[in-house]
Amino acid sequence: MSISLCVLLWARPGEEEGLVRYEDRVLELVTEHGGRVLQRARTDGTGDEPLEIQMFTFESQSALDGYMQDERRLALADERDRVVARTELMRVTLD
Repeated sequence: MSISLCVLLWARPGEEEGLVRYEDRVLELVTEHGGRVLQRARTDGTGDEPLEIQMFTFESQSALDGYMQDERRLALADERDRVVARTELMRVTLD
């Protein structure tokens, strides 16, 4: 059973470009794990708006787990902590 996700990402102050660069790197791994980035959008990040909004699908929970546990992704945890202030992940149904 496939899984669809919406991810909201907030940048730490002054790290907007760093967040985008970090996401560029980790999103390259998605397809290797049976996933697909459907949409990637950005706001200006002002107020309480997330800077980046992403929509994904994964073939299964195990495919998503594989992505989340990918050693290359995990190796970037320090970079992520430096540039990402907040993340919200929601399972969604796509029409």
